[in-house]
Amino acid sequence: MPSSEKREIRSLPFEIRAEENENGERTIEGRAIVYGKRTDLGYFDEVIEPGALDKTDLRDVPLLQNHDTDALPLARSRRNTPRSTMQLIPDAEGLGIRARLDTKNNPSAAAADSAIDRGDVDGMSFAFSVDSEEWTELDSEHPTRHITGISRVFEVSIVTWPAYADTSIHARGMANALESAAAALESAKAKKAKIEARKRKIKILTEV
Repeated sequence: MPSSEKREIRSLPFEIRAEENENGERTIEGRAIVYGKRTDLGYFDEVIEPGALDKTDLRDVPLLQNHDTDALPLARSRRNTPRSTMQLIPDAEGLGIRARLDTKNNPSAAAADSAIDRGDVDGMSFAFSVDSEEWTELDSEHPTRHITGISRVFEVSIVTWPAYADTSIHARGMANALESAAAALESAKAKKAKIEARKRKIKILTEV
């Protein structure tokens, strides 16, 4: 899954439902992204702000299980057309999904459907890249990152292990997620330091 964009992974437990439609297909519904939820990433808190998906690239988003990019997708949204096997539903709360699973011909889809129906799987996760962000309390021991724009959603996954009791880092991607979180914080602090140094230089020049 090659890309030069920096990917981050987040996940959350919530009610994901599986049901049979009028054509006998099994459909799952859930929510992959929730606006306004505060996430403790260890280095800082993070909030995905309302409207962060307004300009997001959602042209080709597969539904995976536990972020397994080597396996065939359970469903896929291609330009979010009615013929896609997964529909992406951006709304005021974040991003919902509705996916049709081929439980008759795809054993992985049948297993996923069974696990959801039994309640053994109750989380969703997404891989994404950040387009714009704002920081508050950056000088404190635990600042807050406000994600105001998501550049791209690479994939959404049903996950076995949402890591925490609220919006959280997915266990399988925890090392990478924490590494990217640390890098994001250091980058924000470095930018702030440059701005402050520039302001000091301007002040000195104007006082001469």
